[in-house]
Amino acid sequence: MIAICPNPYRDIDLKLTREAIKLLEASGYETCVCPVFSGPNDDVIPKDLRACTLEDVSGRITLAVVIGGDGTILAVAREMPDLSVPLLGVNLGTMGFMASLEPENLGLIVKAAAGEFTVSPRMLISAKLEHEGTVIYEGTALNDAVIHGYGDTIYLNASSDGTRITTFSGDGIIISTPTGSTGYSMSAGGPIVEPEAGNIIISPICAHTICSKSFVLNADRVVTVTAEKLHDRKAYLSIDGIVSADVNKGDLLTVKRSENCVLIADMGVKSFYETTFEKLTV
Repeated sequence: MIAICPNPYRDIDLKLTREAIKLLEASGYETCVCPVFSGPNDDVIPKDLRACTLEDVSGRITLAVVIGGDGTILAVAREMPDLSVPLLGVNLGTMGFMASLEPENLGLIVKAAAGEFTVSPRMLISAKLEHEGTVIYEGTALNDAVIHGYGDTIYLNASSDGTRITTFSGDGIIISTPTGSTGYSMSAGGPIVEPEAGNIIISPICAHTICSKSFVLNADRVVTVTAEKLHDRKAYLSIDGIVSADVNKGDLLTVKRSENCVLIADMGVKSFYETTFEKLTV
C-alpha cells in the first residue's frame, strides 16, 4: 500500500493527489490518503478519497508520497509511527529542499512505488528540556531545536560534552541537523551541510558580539544549552518550527543524536548541490 499525504492547503482541490492515485492504481498499487494539517473527516478532504491517518495504516504501507513543501514533510515525519517507511516528497512549497520531485515529475512515483529509488538516510536529534531537574519536554527533530526569546534579548550558554562552546546575549540559538542546515540555521548565518552527513550544527541568532560564529560538531556530541539571566524575560523551545515549551531562567536543554532516522526516497532527478544552487540563487 502507498500512502499519499497531501497538504490540502497547498494541493488546491487535491488535483495532484487525485493524479497520483490514478497513476498508482492504474499500475496495480493500493493507495490510501493520509492528509496533513487536517483530519480525515475535515471538509477539505472529499469523502470519495477515503481519507485515513498514518496510524491507521501503520505496518501496511511501503512508501509515503508527501505532496506539499518541506513543512509538510516535517509534519509527516512527526506522525510516522514507523520511521522505516521512505518518504517521497513532491514539492508544492517555496523551497522544497527535502522533496525529490517537482509536480512535472509526478509520473516517477510509479517507479518509486516499485522501489526504484535511492534511500537517503537523515539523522534526527533528540531534545530534552528540564526545569529544576524535572523533564518538561522530550521530542525529536528532523530540522532543528531552537531556543528563542519572545521579542527580548536572552542570555545563553552552550556546551558540548560538558565543555563550553559559546556564551552570548542575542535572540536565541539553533541546534540543527544537516537536513535543517538549509533552513533557519542558514538564515542565521550557519553553514550548508550535505543532508546525509552526521553533524550537529550550532548557530547563534543575532548574537550581540562580533565574534559569535556557528559550530559544526561530530554527531556523537551531546549539546547542552542553559538559559541564564532571563530575569522577567520569556523564551520558548521550538522543535521543527513548532513551539513546544516555555523556557525559564536556569532551564537546561540537552540535544543529541537520535537512535532513529528518517528515510527520504531520492529519485535522482537533481543532486543536492543542483537543488541548493537553484533554490538559493533566485
